[in-house]
Amino acid sequence: MAFIEAILDRTPGPLRGLVMQHHELIKFAIVGATTCVFDAAIFYGLVFTVLTDKPTVAKVFSGICAVILSYILNREWSFKNRGGRERHHEALLFFFISAIGVLIGAAPIWVANNLFAMRNTDSHVMLVTLDFVLNYVVGNLLQMVFRYWALRRWAFPDEMGSAPAQEQILVDETP
Repeated sequence: MAFIEAILDRTPGPLRGLVMQHHELIKFAIVGATTCVFDAAIFYGLVFTVLTDKPTVAKVFSGICAVILSYILNREWSFKNRGGRERHHEALLFFFISAIGVLIGAAPIWVANNLFAMRNTDSHVMLVTLDFVLNYVVGNLLQMVFRYWALRRWAFPDEMGSAPAQEQILVDETP
């Protein structure tokens, strides 16, 4: 916490307000960058060794591993001030939403390989570049937008955001 406070102390005033307003999104992006590196390490480790001809399988496996790490980091850091659900219900929603995200992230590489046969090249550099662009640019952007929206809406709802409206109803009903 001291590290984050030190960074905020050095942040210029107008930018500090913007950072504080979007702190969850910034934390979500940092978690996403961390899990992206984790995902890439697993994906390339698999695709260059045991799953050379099955990049979609490698992507789904690396995506599942990254989702597990993502849950821990998002629950304990990005969305730690949100909640209202029991842990098992929250985890179930998180993993369901993330499973959809993994499929969204794997879709571009599946389309490229199965519909356009882009894996039929002898250029190793071309395959690495294609995998990177499809997995970590297109796929991650698509799934990140979906997951941020869905996680905030269903897995980690804003418990405090709905409380004042409920209190207002109770105040209005009293004689």
